Amino acid sequence: MIVSFSPFGFEGSLVGVEVDLRRGIPAVDLVGLADSAVKEARERMRAAIRNSGFDFPKERVLISLSPADLKKEGAGFDLAIALAVLAESNLLGSSWSFEPNVLVMGELELSGAVRKVRGVHAAVSTAYEQGFRYCIVPKENEVEASFKSGMRVIAVEHLIEAFNEMSALSLLEKNKSETDAQYKDVLGLHEDLSNLKIDFFPVRDEEDFVYVRGLDFLVRGLQIAAAGGHNLMAYGPPGCGKTLALQRFPGLLPKLTHHEALPVTRIYSLAGLLKAEENLIEKRPFRMPHQTASVEGIIGGGPYCHPGEVSLAHNGVLFLDEAAEFRANVLQALRVPLEEGRVSLSRAGRSTSFPARFQLLIAANPCPCGNFGVKNKICLCAPRAVESYWKKFSAPLLDRVDIRIPVFNKIQNIMDSSIQGMSTKDLRKPIQSAFKMQFTRQGKLNASLKAEEIEDFCHIEKALKEKLLVKSSEQDFSSRAIHSVLKLSRTIADMQERETIIEADLDEAIRYRKNEGGLDILF
Repeated sequence: MIVSFSPFGFEGSLVGVEVDLRRGIPAVDLVGLADSAVKEARERMRAAIRNSGFDFPKERVLISLSPADLKKEGAGFDLAIALAVLAESNLLGSSWSFEPNVLVMGELELSGAVRKVRGVHAAVSTAYEQGFRYCIVPKENEVEASFKSGMRVIAVEHLIEAFNEMSALSLLEKNKSETDAQYKDVLGLHEDLSNLKIDFFPVRDEEDFVYVRGLDFLVRGLQIAAAGGHNLMAYGPPGCGKTLALQRFPGLLPKLTHHEALPVTRIYSLAGLLKAEENLIEKRPFRMPHQTASVEGIIGGGPYCHPGEVSLAHNGVLFLDEAAEFRANVLQALRVPLEEGRVSLSRAGRSTSFPARFQLLIAANPCPCGNFGVKNKICLCAPRAVESYWKKFSAPLLDRVDIRIPVFNKIQNIMDSSIQGMSTKDLRKPIQSAFKMQFTRQGKLNASLKAEEIEDFCHIEKALKEKLLVKSSEQDFSSRAIHSVLKLSRTIADMQERETIIEADLDEAIRYRKNEGGLDILF
């Protein structure tokens, strides 16, 4: 039996490919809940075997994909099926008897050439966890598959190469004395967070905040958001610069740690978005879906539970520009993944759970016409239209946004060349300090702290507690909002490398949670 992989949701499953040759009218039967793409593998496999110079069996061929009750999809089974047919024809030799320890994936062209498939990273990871130490994959997937030090990756471009490699492997006796200790995982699943190195990619012009003028309050808010992983909302009239600033946010984020990069790479591999030269994604995702996106596109789903934007933004950022233009049900669907950091999907009696711990950035106008609250401009929207506009967000969703920033920039500030914004390079220094302190202290960012952890990691003195209670009463803060202020205060202190939260930290956190001025009526 040869083993392949069927992607479904985040986990996926290993699939055994068995072949039986029997008397009867020559034909190829395929069983095991295969979809159309897998069923078509019969013809691709038959043509590829013949065009590669092999004799196709003249008996009746039965191909079984197990487990039988698991739906299989995609063209990644082609190569495994072809090798299984050749093995049953005794072309691989009589020594083909050792316990299955080889993962095989690849799509076949009629000529026998092997084409790239999606999900190889997830397949190799799953196979490695179950004791597999060899994998045969398309040449284009070689880099993607080579992230495990204990997995020997055999990259092939043609069925003949795969046949020769499998013939060589079939002669090897499995060494029963091997232990997993020989295959130390280099991905840093147990990395020492206390000595973690926080690195950044070089600053690109389109990520440099030096070109963002007159928006100091917003830029400072983005810096705090990046340092602690906090959600942020910027609202103001069209053309005020909110989108310009928020699109530069990725420049403030450090590289993914090895532990963070593993699930991100797996998700992108399953979605078929992993670049050929990448075996591990280092850059934090920055997803910016269009306003017409559906619930399925944002949350994920489809017949095989493909990842949505919230999962593609895992350990990164989901940016909703002109957020009020999204459908109300799409915005409300963000509440659970924002709270839980995961999204559960169920389709046809099967369910899966994708990680979805992302940072939410929202940009919105103050009203449909954009002039509400703007000096020297007239808002043409009826009060009910403004109310309906903001009702799309709902109080529970906005309550999960830690930082709210009004952006009403003056045009002269933008045109004044003497006003220079702070460079991204300088903005990164406090962020780097905050990341180190957070990972050393608690192993995660402040925004991910649970309610029961806040007292331990966001402790403030009695006098500051009393001040926070007074401010909370004045601003009508919810319990979640109070926790949000404490986490923001902790992040601001971490940016200054202070172990203790001081009054200035708390005051700034309150200003960003509930602005004094701006469009308070909206919140």
